[in-house]
Amino acid sequence: MKTNCSKYQTLFIFKSEEELKNHIETCPDCKREQEEMDKVSCLLKEVRFEVLKRKTKKKAAIKIACAFLTVFLASSALFLVGYNTNSDNNFYGEVLSAYDYGFPVDSYGLITVE
Repeated sequence: MKTNCSKYQTLFIFKSEEELKNHIETCPDCKREQEEMDKVSCLLKEVRFEVLKRKTKKKAAIKIACAFLTVFLASSALFLVGYNTNSDNNFYGEVLSAYDYGFPVDSYGLITVE
């Protein structure tokens, strides 16, 4: 019985490319494994661009959504601030008196009843 060579992984990880190539030329088991690795590498190269496209599209969509959200929040905040400052009933920080509500008051600021 012939045993398969198990040196490919060790040579691939720990040795130089020249040593790996020399061993692949002499060993048919490692040559077959190298061919399989080359096929997988080609497949990964083909798929790489599709994966990068999807990631790029997702990032662009997230950026656009954030930009729209920022514009929406900023414009709504500006609208609310502009609406409050332009109104005639802007008593922010002031205490309203009976006179401000339109009631008849005396000199002490109390509501007069006649």
